[in-house]
Amino acid sequence: MVTRVLLTLVKAGVIRPLGPRGLAGTVRGYLHWDITLAWGYQTGAGRHPDRAAIVDDEGVLTYAEVHERTSRLAHAFRPRERVGLLLRNGRAFIETMTACTKVGADAVLLNTGLSRGQLAQVAQDQEIDRIVADREFAGVLPDLPTFFADELEGLIANGPRTSLPRRPPRGRLIILTSGTTGSPKGARRPEPASLAPAAALLSRIPLRHGDVISITSPLFHAWGLAAFQLGLVLGATLVLRRKFDPAQALRDADRCTAMFVVPVMLQRMLETGHRPKLRVIASSGSALPPKVAARTLSEFGPVLYNLYGSTEVSWASIATPEEMLKEPGTAGKPPLGTRLAIVDEHGTPVAPGETGRIFVGNEMLFDGYTNGTSKESLNGLMSTGDLGYLKDGLLFVAGRDDEMIVSGGENVYPHDVEDLISTMEDVTEVAVLGVPDDEWGQRLAAFVVGAKTLTAEQVRDHVKANLARYSVPRDVFFVEELPRNAAGKVLKRQLRDHR
Repeated sequence: MVTRVLLTLVKAGVIRPLGPRGLAGTVRGYLHWDITLAWGYQTGAGRHPDRAAIVDDEGVLTYAEVHERTSRLAHAFRPRERVGLLLRNGRAFIETMTACTKVGADAVLLNTGLSRGQLAQVAQDQEIDRIVADREFAGVLPDLPTFFADELEGLIANGPRTSLPRRPPRGRLIILTSGTTGSPKGARRPEPASLAPAAALLSRIPLRHGDVISITSPLFHAWGLAAFQLGLVLGATLVLRRKFDPAQALRDADRCTAMFVVPVMLQRMLETGHRPKLRVIASSGSALPPKVAARTLSEFGPVLYNLYGSTEVSWASIATPEEMLKEPGTAGKPPLGTRLAIVDEHGTPVAPGETGRIFVGNEMLFDGYTNGTSKESLNGLMSTGDLGYLKDGLLFVAGRDDEMIVSGGENVYPHDVEDLISTMEDVTEVAVLGVPDDEWGQRLAAFVVGAKTLTAEQVRDHVKANLARYSVPRDVFFVEELPRNAAGKVLKRQLRDHR
């Protein structure tokens, strides 16, 4: 295992010969900060000080500049202080997170789509001491000490040059769950103990040292955060925009080698005509519709990689272009150092092809929710909360285990119906969910976007021709758009209210 990790990091250019300055910066950074964001930027300042680290709406910052600026900014925070970040993608987010690391403060990544009431509740639940926020959110902030993003430049300019304590306390990183099925919970994320987690992703996604990476997914989300952390390991240039615009994202991609997206963003970019040449398009954060995968591979080339995971388990599997060309709906295979099990309700492994609960083991399983609860574990593996099956060694996700319905005594998986309806002409998006039924216990309802020429009967007939009778949605609603949170996930509970 160690040999494979080293070979993967060498192939990606993470481990390579260093000059005296680069080696000294790497060693000093490790001795001072351990393997953290702070170490990453000090290493970058030694290895490639003049390389662009961040390109955002405000301009360009080099690795040397980010290292110095975050050291100055760190003096504005206290060890063990809990800092909430309510920031869009850009330097303020990255510099605040890194400054917290340098002083040993906790960082709570706040979803920019939360309401005033939700923010107040989250601030109380997570015991936040201070907030760093974009000024646009001033009207929803709880009554806590706040630094606004436009004030950070002053804090940096006035920050002392005095050195920071060596090996400060390890600040905790807390990400909020998406809250698609209830109130968001705080998930404690572990700090990597080595570069093995980076090697796991790089074993299936061919990113390289010095890549220029556009991160369109929100940094407060687990996928955007993973892109940032992996990009730092690679000494990459990160291209960030405060708000997602598909045309702007594709223009940015003209000078990039890779792009991290969530599926809904990829779908919107497909609606534009521009097709930049990228070596990697990495997608995650929600289910990737097979039609979107197939069209991306056709129009951008064999560059699409789809990661299946969650805030709690980090990653479970990654699908390569070759695997998706063969099986457009697959979630791929586990990357390096990852274990995968499909089990029944008793925890017994099921046969290939049979649907069961998905459990995963890797080095980045979360440390539990801040309310003291956790995900179910089994023999060192953690539940993803999803159902799936294996076919020819490839993983297929059938949907959330709490979304499966029983209709007339039959198990029905909404995800299978979503995938099928999404292949129909003019359908751009679809969500299927279970609703109560007096006769059958439960039945399916489908919410379809973009199908201006289809009728409900045509949708039902298409499902009837391809799936079992009990999978046919009795209710078909045509809607303008699906409700989503700021990370792009569909809020199915709002669709239930829509009925």
